[in-house]
Amino acid sequence: MMMNKLHKLFLFLMLALPVGSQAALTIEITGGSAQQIPIAILPFAQNNAPDNLANIIGADLRRSGLFRVLETRGVTNQPTDLSQIKYPEWSAIQTQALTIGKVEPVAGGRLKITFNLMDVLKQNQLLSLDYTITPNHTRITAHKIADAIYQKLIGEPGVFASRIAYITKTNKRYALQVADADGFNPQTVVSSNEPLISPAWSPDGNKLAYVSFEKKKPIIFVQSLVSGNRTVVANFKGNNSAPSWSPDGRKLAIVLTYGANSQVYTINADGTGLKQITKSSAIDTEPVWSPDGKWLYFTSDRGGRPQIYKVSVIGGEASRVTFDGGYNVSPRFSPDGTSLAYISNDGGRFRVALKDLASGQVQMLSEGGQDESPSFAPNGRVILYATKVGGKGALAAVSSDGRVRQRLSDTGGDVREPAWGPLSN
Repeated sequence: MMMNKLHKLFLFLMLALPVGSQAALTIEITGGSAQQIPIAILPFAQNNAPDNLANIIGADLRRSGLFRVLETRGVTNQPTDLSQIKYPEWSAIQTQALTIGKVEPVAGGRLKITFNLMDVLKQNQLLSLDYTITPNHTRITAHKIADAIYQKLIGEPGVFASRIAYITKTNKRYALQVADADGFNPQTVVSSNEPLISPAWSPDGNKLAYVSFEKKKPIIFVQSLVSGNRTVVANFKGNNSAPSWSPDGRKLAIVLTYGANSQVYTINADGTGLKQITKSSAIDTEPVWSPDGKWLYFTSDRGGRPQIYKVSVIGGEASRVTFDGGYNVSPRFSPDGTSLAYISNDGGRFRVALKDLASGQVQMLSEGGQDESPSFAPNGRVILYATKVGGKGALAAVSSDGRVRQRLSDTGGDVREPAWGPLSN
């Protein structure tokens, strides 16, 4: 079946990025919150771990834009125990919070990591944690410590121990990668000589849905990140695309050209129970569930130009959501359901926009001209998206208030179609 102009455009945007590698991503940060918490992250004592925990924790907190990580090498007193802390020295460089920790070998080749977060102004302990781990878990433990600091001082969950998924392409070979939120530890979930697109995390973070062209047509798979097993969820006549998980993980919203133009369907995660949701002569695509599970938001050209609409998950009449501008696509909900991120054509530049659903106010967040595939961090603070830099594909991120910007670049090539996973258990 011939694809119409809009569907071809979406497919082109997904497939036409240059070749990339599978190296760890590096991060550049610009901007920051007007009110940053000054914090000193001291080296961990007896650090015989394979990773430098203090450096990882400091990099995590700095990347949030909410902390000013202080330079501590000029301070004479470098405590490794609570009794060694001389608070006036830290107050003198305007430190509000201070961390100390130890790494000690224990039985079975494991490591015991202890960590303390101190309030310098009140001279008391805010947090004390200990972990017993294998040496290959030091980096994720550092991320968990950063999350604990963030939770204690900001009052909401951190996302440093979460993961991101994205697509790479190397020498005509595609790969679906999963990495830590800081771009380290990339792992290949699946690779193919044919395109892989549209990764989507299950709510529990244990599975990824994605589209593979390995059979010379788009088929939707669900793959376990625990066992590696994968199953076909949708392999109907025509195109099977754009999987999106329901909040309870039981269903997927998908797009099929099963009978006519691209239309939105729901299907059980095991591939049973197919149900058509939209019924129009237009192109309906890119569905996403509202966090309460009651609505599907999707992109449609039913009004003549691509805009975002919503429809009940039981079907019925769709209503238009976006009205600013003539081109708005790729809706993504904030975790709390109050905001909608999407890609908007802003004077010829495709940028990440954020719409407050209560007030209707729209803010342009990204600064690129070819941005796509927005994805919220699980705490709603940051939006990850794909962009182009110097003609090459890259990932970038912007805080939901627009103050902090990050560029996650793969020095060997290009990456695309990011999806931020849920909070780590």
